[in-house]
Amino acid sequence: MRLHVEERGHGPVRIALIHGFLADGAAWTDVVAASDPERYTFLLVDLRGHGASPRADRARGERYDLASLATDLVETLPTGLDAIVGHSLGGRVLADIVEPLRPARAIYLDPGFGLKLPGRGLGARLFWNVPGLPWLLAWLYDRTDPATGPANVALAEAAHAAWDRTMVAEVLRDVAANPVAPAAPVVPSTLVLSDDAKLVVPSRDVPRYAQLGWTVTRFPAIRHDMMGLDGARTFEVIARALR
Repeated sequence: MRLHVEERGHGPVRIALIHGFLADGAAWTDVVAASDPERYTFLLVDLRGHGASPRADRARGERYDLASLATDLVETLPTGLDAIVGHSLGGRVLADIVEPLRPARAIYLDPGFGLKLPGRGLGARLFWNVPGLPWLLAWLYDRTDPATGPANVALAEAAHAAWDRTMVAEVLRDVAANPVAPAAPVVPSTLVLSDDAKLVVPSRDVPRYAQLGWTVTRFPAIRHDMMGLDGARTFEVIARALR
């Protein structure tokens, strides 16, 4: 699936930005605004089922699993970018596309490497097969206020209104069933952790990433949805990772 991509800036440093679950490329608006358009070109991607990208065609057997999300990005983005940045779900999918796309650097912002949800085994099968669970999860997400700064409420609400509600259980189940185990980075990689990082990256794994050659950066006094809460500081974290 070819995804919707919006290009911002016209500088020589080319960076793709991959949003998190139920957001879209507009989530990076404040990050881009804090940058120098003469130095950076940003590619803002909408994952399938989000923003202006196509929805999965269930009649054709299309899905919202990690493999499909990753294949979309490989088909859409160019190889050899200066960096790819992924937040939350975008960070989880980034782990699967680094090898084929070979950016000069990968930057993971609170990536969904290990959700605190049932993943595999009998307990997980029973949990994810509860009747009506997909509908219930979509209903709960619809009633969750987007976590963002006051200036970005309209953007967050627009993204929240646009996503395909059939994806919720499928995405969460696949991410929970496929945690990322610490391994040596394929390309130079930076792991950025907010105050909420333990919800998506197991705390026990963090020292191992540093031992394996990742740059591990703490982003204090910020919650998980860092781009909408403080885009300028988030850009500073990204810019430091590029040096």
